[in-house]
Amino acid sequence: MAKIRNKNIWILHLTVLIWGFTGILGVLIQVSSIYLVWYRVMIASISLLIYFLVRRKSLAVTRTQLLQYVFTGAIVGAHWILFFESIKTSTVSITLVCLSSVTLFTAVLEPIFKRKKISPVDILVGLVIIIGIYLIFTFEANYIQGIIYGIIAAFLASCFSIINSKLVSKGSATTISFYEMAGAFVWISIYMAFTNMYDSRLNLDPSDFKYLLLLGTVCTATAYVLAVLVMKELSAFTVALTTNLEPVYGIILAWIFFGTQEQMSLGFYIGAIIVLGTVFSYPYIKKWHQTRQFSKKIERLKS
Repeated sequence: MAKIRNKNIWILHLTVLIWGFTGILGVLIQVSSIYLVWYRVMIASISLLIYFLVRRKSLAVTRTQLLQYVFTGAIVGAHWILFFESIKTSTVSITLVCLSSVTLFTAVLEPIFKRKKISPVDILVGLVIIIGIYLIFTFEANYIQGIIYGIIAAFLASCFSIINSKLVSKGSATTISFYEMAGAFVWISIYMAFTNMYDSRLNLDPSDFKYLLLLGTVCTATAYVLAVLVMKELSAFTVALTTNLEPVYGIILAWIFFGTQEQMSLGFYIGAIIVLGTVFSYPYIKKWHQTRQFSKKIERLKS
C-alpha cells in the first residue's frame, strides 16, 4: 500500500512539474495568446477524444450537462488567454506568483457560491496574499499590465474550479475536461470569426508547431489524465499541498531556461515569498483550524 501511495505522489509531482513547464512554452511559442490557446484546446480536445476511443469510454452526457460544460469552457479559454498574455507582457515568474492568488479568490468566492460563512482563517490568508501582491505591484511597475492579466486569470481559474467542484459530483472528471476544452475551442473560434482573425497569423513555423503539440498533448491532456488518476489514491490535502508547488517549479524552470531574463527586484522576491509561503502553508493552517473547531464542538457536547 505504501509503495502505491509513494508512486502516486511521484506521479503527482511530475504532473505539477509539467504544469509549471506550461509557462516556459508560453514564452517559446511566438504566436499571440489567442492563437496559442486556440491551438492548445484543439490539440487537447483531439488528444482526449483519442483517449476515450482507445479506452472505449462513453462521452454521453445530458443536454443540461453539455451546456454547463461548454459555457464553463468559455471561462477556461479566457483564463488561459489571459495567463499567456500575462507571460508575454511580463515574465513567467510574475505570472505564476499572480496566479497563486487563486487561493485568495477561492477563499472568498467558494463560501458565496455555497452560501456558507467565510472562515476567519481564509480572510487572514487573503489579507497576507494581498500584501505580497501589493509589494510586487510596487516594485515591478514596468509589468503592471502583465500583473493585472495574471490576477484576472487567477480570478477566472477560481471561478471554473468552484464550478467544476460542483459539476464533478454528477459527471466524470475526464468527460467534463473534454467538453470544456472543446467548448473553449468553439468559443474562441467564434470570437476569431467575428474579429477577422482567420488569416496568415494562423500559420505556424516548425518550432511553434512542435511546442504547441507538446503543450496540447503532454502539458494539457496527459497531465490532466494523470491528475485524475492519482486523485483516486491520494487525499485531497496531499493533492492541494503538492499542487501549490506549481509556481515554485515554474519559477525554477524559468531561471534554468531564461536566466537573467527572469531576474527581478528584491521587492518582487519578498512579495513572492510572502504569497508562495502563505499559499503553501494554507492547507496546514486550514487543517489545524478545522481540527481545533472540531475539538471545541466535542468539548461543548461533553459539557
